[in-house]
Amino acid sequence: MTEKIVFAGGGTGGHIYPGLAVADELKKIAEKNNRKIKIYWFGNSGGMDRKLVEKSGIADVFCGIPSGKLRRYFSIKNFFDFFKILAGIFVSFFRLLFIRPSLVFSKGGFVSVPPCFAAWILRIPVFTHECDFTPGLATKINSRFAAKILVSYPETVKFLPKNRQARAVVSGNPVRPAFYEADAGRGREFLSGNKEWVPSKPVLLVLGGSLGARQLNELVVQNLSWLTERFIVVHQCGAKDASFVPERSDCYFPYPFIYEQMPDVIACADVVLSRAGASTVWESAVEGKPSVLVPLCGSGTRGDQVDNAGFFASRGAAFVLNGEEAVFEKLRDCLERLLDEKTRLEMGQKMAELAAGKRSSLKIAEIIGDVINAF
Repeated sequence: MTEKIVFAGGGTGGHIYPGLAVADELKKIAEKNNRKIKIYWFGNSGGMDRKLVEKSGIADVFCGIPSGKLRRYFSIKNFFDFFKILAGIFVSFFRLLFIRPSLVFSKGGFVSVPPCFAAWILRIPVFTHECDFTPGLATKINSRFAAKILVSYPETVKFLPKNRQARAVVSGNPVRPAFYEADAGRGREFLSGNKEWVPSKPVLLVLGGSLGARQLNELVVQNLSWLTERFIVVHQCGAKDASFVPERSDCYFPYPFIYEQMPDVIACADVVLSRAGASTVWESAVEGKPSVLVPLCGSGTRGDQVDNAGFFASRGAAFVLNGEEAVFEKLRDCLERLLDEKTRLEMGQKMAELAAGKRSSLKIAEIIGDVINAF
């Protein structure tokens, strides 16, 4: 008998990669126990979802569904997107009716709501996972239908309605299994092409996400001379800004995007400068890397990155530059403190402690397996 599980989520890599990590663990457990499992992924019929999921090779079937965006503010688009959401529920209902999965696992994003609602109608168990410190709107809606609400931080439970808190399970934030097998030597070899390369200065890894973060990129490019005097700067600039950054030099290594080698690259870094997206901060925590976080702020965000960054800063694992603080003078102060090896080690240890214990993707996979009695 083949167990069928539907994963739902998309819109950004942060809603896809963690789900793929869980799906990967599920398949490994099934193979170990001589069981068969088939993964269906319900994602946005447009955008990056299909490309990311199919490129991974982990999900067996990608099902594109229509979906509208859930906005917290007035917009004429809300009127049209309401009908897209209804269409998403309709399509999800009949796809689930045909597939008859044992469970629907939501990784969040607006595209996950129609499948979760349709699953609830069909009495298919729903699990939903929240990566961020505070629950997003999709999680708040999906939690109404969920048998289990998985959260990354113990403190997140208090943000749920009291009548749902008993269904919450603290699982941590799933990252790719490769992050638990990362090797700093392989990272140095990737960066330099030389197995014997030993950096002459601390390695500063700048992460702006797959598409890049112009604010971070400008901070780096405008102050590159100061940075490269003190660090080897490895800069994931994003595809959009690939032509904006300078060419490679002895102390500056720009990359539009790093995926397969990213675990090893983070492992060989001494300091990480990044946004505060849920996946990014957790990957740095798994590798125990002290960080300087520049969270996305303003009207275009619900403040989730500010909340994420605040948590890590409160634990002494990261420095945070919010809003108007994100200027070079403040960044320089943080990085000068991190030039001290003792400070790096202390903050790195605190970072690692936040992700200590069983890896989250495996923990979630085991919870799913126990509930559906598949393994």
